[in-house]
Amino acid sequence: MNQENFNNDERKKLESHFSNSDSNIFVIITPRQVDRGALMSRYSRTDKTMRRIFIDEFLPNPNRGLEFYNRVLLEYGDESVAELGTAQCALEWVSNISAQKIEDHRIGLSFLEKSSRYVAFDKKINGVYKYFRDKKIMSSIYADKYIQSCDLAFETYSKNILPMQQYLKEKIPIDNLVFNDSETKTDTLFNNLKSSMDIDNAKKIYNSSIKAKALDILRNLLPSSTLTNLAITGNGRAFEYLLFNMNSSELGEMKNLGDLLYKELEKYIEPFIKRSKDRHSISYCKYLDNTEKSISRILDKDLYQKHDEISVNDIPLDTFINIKSFIGVKLLYHVPNIEAEIKLVASILHEYGRGLSMSFLLDLVTTFSEEKRHEIIRAYSHFRENRRHRPGRAFEVIDYSFELVTNYGMFRDLHRHRLLTMSRQLLSTKYGFDIPEEISELGIEKDYSDCMYYSADTYKLISSTMPAEAQYAVTFAYRYPYFIKMNLREACHMIELRTTPQGHPDYRNACQKMYSLIKQVNPVISEGIKFVDMNSYDLERFKSEKNTVLKKSKIK
Repeated sequence: MNQENFNNDERKKLESHFSNSDSNIFVIITPRQVDRGALMSRYSRTDKTMRRIFIDEFLPNPNRGLEFYNRVLLEYGDESVAELGTAQCALEWVSNISAQKIEDHRIGLSFLEKSSRYVAFDKKINGVYKYFRDKKIMSSIYADKYIQSCDLAFETYSKNILPMQQYLKEKIPIDNLVFNDSETKTDTLFNNLKSSMDIDNAKKIYNSSIKAKALDILRNLLPSSTLTNLAITGNGRAFEYLLFNMNSSELGEMKNLGDLLYKELEKYIEPFIKRSKDRHSISYCKYLDNTEKSISRILDKDLYQKHDEISVNDIPLDTFINIKSFIGVKLLYHVPNIEAEIKLVASILHEYGRGLSMSFLLDLVTTFSEEKRHEIIRAYSHFRENRRHRPGRAFEVIDYSFELVTNYGMFRDLHRHRLLTMSRQLLSTKYGFDIPEEISELGIEKDYSDCMYYSADTYKLISSTMPAEAQYAVTFAYRYPYFIKMNLREACHMIELRTTPQGHPDYRNACQKMYSLIKQVNPVISEGIKFVDMNSYDLERFKSEKNTVLKKSKIK
């Protein structure tokens, strides 16, 4: 069918607002977000083409987009149109506590955070280390103790970056590793490389891998007050919800960040976030506050006392002491195996069937033999050739719930997975801390432990009156219990991704345990998680760095 024809004058007007004026496929490039979103929403209520709407309604009236949102969003409360406006922003010098709270908002927002694996946090600004100094803490009697605790953590971290790299080079010599030989097109030992370019590339790969490994180990020392940078891409509806929660936070840092973020976003997507500062915001804060007070009355002292009595038997004792490493993974809920297989097979057949109802298929599959069920389950993932071949939607009908006890640094990595339900509480020092074996091997276990004990003492003092703010003093090494609920499809994605060779050994270990537990309860279904890596590695980033250099060499 022929596309609408525009005259020369109209084409010229459309140039800076759409990627083309002569195809039925185009990109909206008009600069104002309110106009983009309003155009898309108006588009659904008229027979006109989008570019004709723009010429007839938006070009004659520069305020058309703003007027549209004031009418539709504010007057009628049609929240879905708020998703049509998007923004990209950055929040810099944000504590890790606030960064994780912001990243709790998973739907409609995408995050990128400064990496603790590739960037060292040892630099000072104006003579001080980069960690958050909360106003309530700094105006309290705990201020000096807090500063000393954070400074000790950063000093121990900073002074050991080079020694740890040197130790790792002695433990994993470059001479023992194989690299790509551009002449023979094969992997060979470092000493056998002839090309100067190959030798230089090998040294870059090795040094990058060693540095990442050293920072992986030493990040345990960083306090949760460590300042990071956060980039966010999201739609207006998601930003509005984020701002609601930032405004209602008990942390002064979060409230301040919310105010600053609103001031910047209102310059570009003001109609989408306007309600986060009006009566709706006040009502939302009251709702959260009243809910917290109501539940707190139920969580009385007797309940906490009963929990403490049970916990000693329910949680392994070694979570309360300081050992080399502890990663607790407990499967709390799963669908019984036969029931899980029936649900999965019915969903697979429904996905590819024609005119077959789910109720009919569920009844039918109960008559299948075990062999028939297994044949269908295995066929569903048989042709997956790598982890990027995501399993089909049928995997979403099977759920698993896990309770994890891991160090806080590792929690931050798994926290990035948004297609799951995660429940957590305030960070504390209750469950002890991890000591990586390399810390002991380097001979700095005493300095490391002293740092941890100082962190715990500081936390306990501050938490007596400021439990939320006390989190800033807790180092990444301290263990943290949390709850994860996810479906089989997300479990497949997370386990396969987080067990790759370049992954941090802590979360690889946790995901390997999750896979083993799934395999125990649903053995045939677990075969769909085809690309889980159950191995361990001395130099996690090595293979990835090699592949990166190899790809770059092919581009040149």
